[in-house]
Amino acid sequence: MNEDNARFCLLAGLILLYLLCGAAIFSALEHPFELRARRLWKQQLDNFTQRYRVNLGALHTLLRQYEEANGAGIRVDALRPRWDFSGAFYFVGTVVSTIGFGMTTPATIAGKIFLIFYGLIGCAATILFFNLFLERIITMLAYIMRWCHERRLRCAGVGVVSSREESSGEEDSLEGWKPSVYYVMLILGVASVVIACSASTLYSSMENWSYVDSLYFCFVAFSTIGFGDLVSSQRQQYESQEAYRLGNCLFILMGVCCIYSLFNVISIIIKQTLTWIVGKLVCTPCSCSRPGCRRLKRNTVQPMASHCPAGRHRYRDGSVETVCDSETDAGAVADGVYVGRRLSGEMISVNEFMVSNKVSLALLQKQLSETAHQGPRQCYQNGFSGGVGALAIMNNRLQETSVDR
Repeated sequence: MNEDNARFCLLAGLILLYLLCGAAIFSALEHPFELRARRLWKQQLDNFTQRYRVNLGALHTLLRQYEEANGAGIRVDALRPRWDFSGAFYFVGTVVSTIGFGMTTPATIAGKIFLIFYGLIGCAATILFFNLFLERIITMLAYIMRWCHERRLRCAGVGVVSSREESSGEEDSLEGWKPSVYYVMLILGVASVVIACSASTLYSSMENWSYVDSLYFCFVAFSTIGFGDLVSSQRQQYESQEAYRLGNCLFILMGVCCIYSLFNVISIIIKQTLTWIVGKLVCTPCSCSRPGCRRLKRNTVQPMASHCPAGRHRYRDGSVETVCDSETDAGAVADGVYVGRRLSGEMISVNEFMVSNKVSLALLQKQLSETAHQGPRQCYQNGFSGGVGALAIMNNRLQETSVDR
């Protein structure tokens, strides 16, 4: 079994174990409460039928009809209309962001058919927006970390030379430095916590929720899980209603963007951990000589070596540092195997799509490193940048197509 299959099987096994543990814990926590609520409801139903001499079958029919009305947005308390323009705008926002609270759903056949096509385009565009947002977050964080690193070097009395400057007499003090992906995860985590705590303060005061319920709603909404048991901005009247609805939309937008970026970085770190575990199980530190099976530096994700036909090579400490002018020209490298640039007439293959996922960790580190060293970021003619992972291979294909034409 090769390393890719071993990593896939290990991840599948860990996810299955994670699901089993989660099911056991939630069952132990929630099932007793469900049983108590069921007993209480049966007791209340029996007391009501005996007190008012109501036929139990007729009462069940009325309750079933109310459940249908409840699905259409009818509530006992006064709520805002579900399908006026503001309500419909809130609904389409939950659709394209893939939150899907479920408190509002189309009831007509025409609405359901339209939702299929509307969601197909809207969700795809929103995912692209999230990916572009992730790229810009990485760029900003890389510049911030570079500035902090330079400041720390200046305080220590070490001269700082830009990586774009040629210096024959001085050693570039930033040459060996690379921004840590773990710091990116920490910064995104802190930003997500700050946004969630600020939004929870707003929700607890405006919706009369407890602070814990508000935090719970923030995570469910920002992670696009969207259970729908708690939904903000649903009452008919609020104090400072327009300002609250604007703040609600902004908090949800910022929270979803930050949590999406955080999930992507965490998934890359999980993949790195799985690679380390598989490497420990498959290879021994002394006998393994295969490329792509080397130990990674602590707290820093090192990019894999790549073949670069149009690049420049620097030799330092017996190693080869490859500087590529373009990810498209360089192709992709995974486990020491070079995947060259495709011809313009070829379509995107499944193998290339899989390879793009295999090098997502290296591409993310490369983007961090190049941005921190103020390297040039290529802007393609079609307006797309390189991207990370599966997005990168598709953007490169778009760039090649536009150049060929």
